[in-house]
Amino acid sequence: MIYCKQSTDLIQTLKTQCKSVKQIYQIHAQIITRGLLSLHPSSASRLLTAVLHTFNSLLSAPHRHHPVSPHYPLSVFNLITNPSTFCWNTIIRSHTLLSVPETAFFIFTEMRRRCVPTDAHTFPFVLKACAQLNEVKLTRTIQSESLKLGFISDVFVCNNLVHVYCNCGQIDDAYKVFDESPERDVVSYNVILDGFIKAGEIEHARKVFDEMPVRVRDAATWGTMLAGYAQTKRYDECLDLYDQMLVLGVPRDNVSLVSVLSACARMGKLEKGKQVHDCIEHSGIRIDSFLCTALVDFYAKCGCIETARGVFEASSDKNLFTWNAMLVGLAMHGYGELLLGYFSEMVKTRVKPDGVTFLGVLVGCSHAGLVNEARRLFGEMGSVYGVSKELKHYGCMADLLARAGLIKEAVDMIESMPMLGDVFVWGGLLGGCRLHGNVEVAEKAAEHIMEISPEDGGVYSTMADIYANAKRWDDLTKIRRLRDSRRVKKNAGCSLIQLDGVTHEFVAGDDLHPQSDEIYLVLNGIGQHQFQPQDQLI
Repeated sequence: MIYCKQSTDLIQTLKTQCKSVKQIYQIHAQIITRGLLSLHPSSASRLLTAVLHTFNSLLSAPHRHHPVSPHYPLSVFNLITNPSTFCWNTIIRSHTLLSVPETAFFIFTEMRRRCVPTDAHTFPFVLKACAQLNEVKLTRTIQSESLKLGFISDVFVCNNLVHVYCNCGQIDDAYKVFDESPERDVVSYNVILDGFIKAGEIEHARKVFDEMPVRVRDAATWGTMLAGYAQTKRYDECLDLYDQMLVLGVPRDNVSLVSVLSACARMGKLEKGKQVHDCIEHSGIRIDSFLCTALVDFYAKCGCIETARGVFEASSDKNLFTWNAMLVGLAMHGYGELLLGYFSEMVKTRVKPDGVTFLGVLVGCSHAGLVNEARRLFGEMGSVYGVSKELKHYGCMADLLARAGLIKEAVDMIESMPMLGDVFVWGGLLGGCRLHGNVEVAEKAAEHIMEISPEDGGVYSTMADIYANAKRWDDLTKIRRLRDSRRVKKNAGCSLIQLDGVTHEFVAGDDLHPQSDEIYLVLNGIGQHQFQPQDQLI
């Protein structure tokens, strides 16, 4: 309980001691019960303005736990006699922080109706309300108003305009505001970079990045570009940019490192990822839940499942994504029993599973042949854990049951689904039919796949194998003719191999180049290369 002996202590107390909204309520109660609102209007206004300002500061904090009514700040504001521009700005901001943008915009309209002068802080707050409303027309109106009143050249106004247009998907309008802005800071560049990346225009983002003065770039700038390359699957460029970052001595943050680890995982760059991990440990960077997730995912995808477990077990900051990365990693490596143990531990720690969790669990059960466990968990998804079954979950179950030879059970499940099966559902059934030689059901599954995805070449190859194994040569000839008549081609398989820290890629039918001769000989058991610990078949 906060108590102030003298009224002059109240404002200072608000600024220095208030750590929660509840404490603001306590001070507000003291203002009322001690009759301070009957003081000189200017003194009462200063007290109430301080209440509002502190209220906003607490709402802006990263973690707030106390539920707040949007009516409270407005009730305080209505008590202020002749509120100043600062008061109006503060109450507008309160409603953006409370995610009540309609009220924020209404208050701004009332402010203009009363001819209260605006300042450079008014428009950024109003533009945040426009961003929450996702209203392009309102944004253009505010842009015109700020131009008329002479605030369009203010860097904060411009930055918020760029952000709103990016948020509304109007990247051309955003860039126009950015390009015409007379003053730019690091936020200006970061906002437009993020806008281009979210719009999928990575080339435009790189152009802005290259034009940006090196001295202006901060960790967020580099992190945004690295994340953009990782999200658009341009992993080579992501790693090249990271190397450039190292040369320039730019401090790395968690966002940058997560993106680089993601690129390493996708490309199988084990040594590069290990270097990143070493850098994290030697730099004293805190491994938060996101960085832990990236490390677990990286090591699992690169085949180092025990190292992934070590990182996971050492972390005290695990969230749902971290658990999912561990479960999916164990599923990939066929550790079904261990995966179920981790799942039980996850539930005990009160982490609520989601669809990805069950996808990993079902895949792990499928690889380990744990049919009964998969049946039980699949049945409990909705009733016990409140997770809706999606097509991908049905696909896993179809694959698991069919692999186990339970073809009829798989067919019954597919036919009872509340939605139509997709390629993965019928494909899982088809794979099981090939394994167990069930030609009749395989033909039914193949028919569905051809109807859904006629360009899928894999189904023709699978049916050709099934007919060949059953010695049904006429049907084998028919399926091949059908494939040729539809001009369907199966995509060539791609292989990656890492030798001496260098990743090489080739597909079936490639001509051998001089640098790939050794790879070819090694794969065919002819070469003399001795595999080293850093070499990987990916």
